[in-house]
Amino acid sequence: MDINEKELPETPRWVRFGNQVRENVQILAIALSLALLIRIFVAEPRYIPSDSMLPTLQVGDRLIVEKISYRFHPPAKGDIIVFEPPAPLQTQLQLQGYAKDQAFIKRTIGEPGEQVSVKNGKVYINEKPLEEKYIAEPPNYQWGQKEVPDNELFVMGDNRNNSNDSHIWGFLPKQNVIGKAFFRFWPLNRIGFLVIGNW
Repeated sequence: MDINEKELPETPRWVRFGNQVRENVQILAIALSLALLIRIFVAEPRYIPSDSMLPTLQVGDRLIVEKISYRFHPPAKGDIIVFEPPAPLQTQLQLQGYAKDQAFIKRTIGEPGEQVSVKNGKVYINEKPLEEKYIAEPPNYQWGQKEVPDNELFVMGDNRNNSNDSHIWGFLPKQNVIGKAFFRFWPLNRIGFLVIGNW
């Protein structure tokens, strides 16, 4: 009898089951590792808990925050960014009983070297007023004029009169930026890319 004609012994059921479990665990481990790497280095979902970015973003909106582009260039004026709170804001959050490491979302308004001021219901960059059709209402406070330091940003919420932003706690170090909010995936009736403003 040829060796190819010999019947091979059947693999025991418990061995087949063990092999199947091992393969499934390996696939699950790879999938979880990939998901974690994507969340850390590429993109992650975020939830909007407050009304500080009205009318652009509403409470309950869910966004995709991408983390790759700022590895090649700094945030641009008008970008909606997610960031870790700087030290003055962390202190403020602790005093108010909030978690000091919660992420914030605001719009980039001033870049390094620019003079920023808020007066007469408008934001001025280098003495020129910004035309901002995306804000909830004109700011009812005065601020500045101050120059944005190197490696820092001036950020504001679109709901200017109800936003805990740079006009309260100062400039944002660029190193605190997590990524750029660029796509809203929920609710479905407002799904789409986020507009960066008039720049």
